[in-house]
Amino acid sequence: MQNCYLGIDVGSVSTNVVLMNEKKEIVGKVYTKTQGKPIDAIQRGLKEIKSKIKEDIKVKGVGATGSGRHLASMIVGGDIVKNEITAHGIAALNFVDGVKTIIEIGGQDSKIILLRDGIISDFAMNTVCAAGTGSFLDRQASRMGIEIENFGELALQSKNSVRIAGRCAVFAESDMIHKQQLGHNQEDIIKGLCDALVRNFLNNLAKGKEVLGPVVFQGGVAANVGIKKSFEEALGLEVFVPPHHEVMGAIGCCLLAKENAVKNPKTNFKGFDIIHSGYNVKGIECQDCSNLCEVIEILRDGTVMARWGDKCGKWNSALKSDIEKLA
Repeated sequence: MQNCYLGIDVGSVSTNVVLMNEKKEIVGKVYTKTQGKPIDAIQRGLKEIKSKIKEDIKVKGVGATGSGRHLASMIVGGDIVKNEITAHGIAALNFVDGVKTIIEIGGQDSKIILLRDGIISDFAMNTVCAAGTGSFLDRQASRMGIEIENFGELALQSKNSVRIAGRCAVFAESDMIHKQQLGHNQEDIIKGLCDALVRNFLNNLAKGKEVLGPVVFQGGVAANVGIKKSFEEALGLEVFVPPHHEVMGAIGCCLLAKENAVKNPKTNFKGFDIIHSGYNVKGIECQDCSNLCEVIEILRDGTVMARWGDKCGKWNSALKSDIEKLA
């Protein structure tokens, strides 16, 4: 039987699940769309992972990250819950020796992480402006009738990049249409869009920060060779894209769960059978004080499994008391 660790990264665009063994080898990975239904995405990811397992395994630890990390931990039975900065930092440190800068661009957000002597020293995140994220490229590719998978290769064919205003996604789109009307060819406009995204990222997130190599590029957008080249040109540094760049957050969770299992050998993992359970989320507005907390309840097959959102802890404490009585 092989001992493994499970990492789950629940984001607004994608949900990633990774299974890693004791040798830090990826046994299975799933990249699936969240589509506004994180519980369904978690169950779907676990189902796919289970279908890929060809031998007996024992899950020794589970880690969760991403915007839906607390929800994922409640449902699956997480042992550790960490933010994306920590998860991506740990993953990069384990796959690229001496990494000093991490660029991570996903569908709806982007981040830069600076590491010095193997420790995260600084970071910045963009969760507001679309111009520095993958959704910006998806939208422009769709407007031009191009598959996003071919976007980067077309950018590499450019001989004369067109400068496109990239500070705002709305202005960038207007400028792109203007350049099309002037007769610039498609490849040059695409290269200009790649340069605009990189310029936006560096001006907003890296401003005032010392970007040193090795530089690692993570997230779904790292698959775009055009963006990679634009970063290399702007920074004057080689940019490394790790083999599992799209699921590095989940990989970081596996590594953190493995580290945690040394100190806490007993896992909270509820098993793969949860893929067959029905989950519901219910909101309750507590009227007991002026805080008017919105308490979130997670129900599994009609039974309340978890609550959070109450500032005083009253609802959560009541649930713990009920669970102890049943035990």
